[in-house]
Amino acid sequence: MNYFFYTFILYIFYLLSLHSMGRIIAIDYGYKRTGLAVTDALKLIAGGLTTLPGSHVISFLKEYIQKEEVELFLLGEPRQMNYQPSENMYKVEKFKKKLREAIPQIEIKMVDERFTSVLAHQAMLAGGLKKKERRNKELVDELSATIMLQSYLESTKR
Repeated sequence: MNYFFYTFILYIFYLLSLHSMGRIIAIDYGYKRTGLAVTDALKLIAGGLTTLPGSHVISFLKEYIQKEEVELFLLGEPRQMNYQPSENMYKVEKFKKKLREAIPQIEIKMVDERFTSVLAHQAMLAGGLKKKERRNKELVDELSATIMLQSYLESTKR
């Protein structure tokens, strides 16, 4: 019986070695605040990472990739309901260019971020957070990034 258990464990490690272990980081960029979320190494689950001032994001990501393998940045694309660029698109494009220059080895993919803030507030309500806690904009930004990332993960499984 131990033989089968060890064979099974070795097989699991073999399968894991075939699967890319790099994480994905979602970035809900804002000039004042930026929410970050990250996957686990197997890219199954999205979780909140942190919320930072927009000016600190690139230095944080540079430090992060020194400790963890990251294969993709998902950057929220701010669009209006009619899919036209929002007024924040210029700032996001400027940030994307700086990120690409600072960390060129990691791909950046733009993803729709519409409704993530609304969904974050709904999740906070459903989670029973008090009104004062729901006003925490840092938490909203981090949850928005997490929702954006989880949605991306689910779309890649189809």
